[in-house]
Amino acid sequence: EIKVLYVFGFTGDPAVGKSALAQMFCNDGAHFQKNYTLVSIQQAQTTIHHFPKLHEKWEQPNVLCLVYDVTNEQSFNNCAKWLENLRAQAVGVHIPGVLVGNKTDLVGRRVVEQKQAREWAEKHGLEYCETSVKEMKNFEAPFHILAKSFHQLYKEKVETFHSLA
Repeated sequence: EIKVLYVFGFTGDPAVGKSALAQMFCNDGAHFQKNYTLVSIQQAQTTIHHFPKLHEKWEQPNVLCLVYDVTNEQSFNNCAKWLENLRAQAVGVHIPGVLVGNKTDLVGRRVVEQKQAREWAEKHGLEYCETSVKEMKNFEAPFHILAKSFHQLYKEKVETFHSLA
């Protein structure tokens, strides 16, 4: 019997909606929690690895979910630093992932356009989607993308195993 562990890297600047997105996923979209405590974040971590600070040691994930706030240009610009940090720890390894623009419900405050973010994601080998966790819109999309990536990685591991047997 072969057991394969997949690690899911969930990262981005503070206050972009990472915890809210994780909570929605863990609760099957049951509700949007406005206030987060350390306990709620820890509960989300049972399913998802959350990396809140650049200086913390990265555990190399198999797939990556990079989240930014569409109303905060700096959070989008910092995605490059988050990605660079990850790739510095995983030299020579392709890590598939998704760039997620959150808070699309704040239409009048939007500063990062969808086209700009999509082009950046494609340039860096990531898929792209947008969500409004607050309005429970499209919050499952990043997880569907990552599930497909997990499945592809699994198929590749099985093929490698069979080629060695």
